[in-house]
Amino acid sequence: MTAIDIAAMPVEEKLKLMEALWDSLDTRSGGNVASPAWHGTALQQAEDELAKGTARFVEWAQAKELLRKNGPA
Repeated sequence: MTAIDIAAMPVEEKLKLMEALWDSLDTRSGGNVASPAWHGTALQQAEDELAKGTARFVEWAQAKELLRKNGPA
């Protein structure tokens, strides 16, 4: 399968493929797929902001644009 093949797939098939990939990674690692270090920090920050009532929500399209522009927090 090439990147071109994947690009041509319908979204539903892409999601099924992603799920199969994650299942494969999880099985091969014994359920110990490590998240990047920044991920735990970002989750904690989001939880803290929600608890304080300072969380800011944006539409998914805007969130993707912000991530493309600035990268992960």
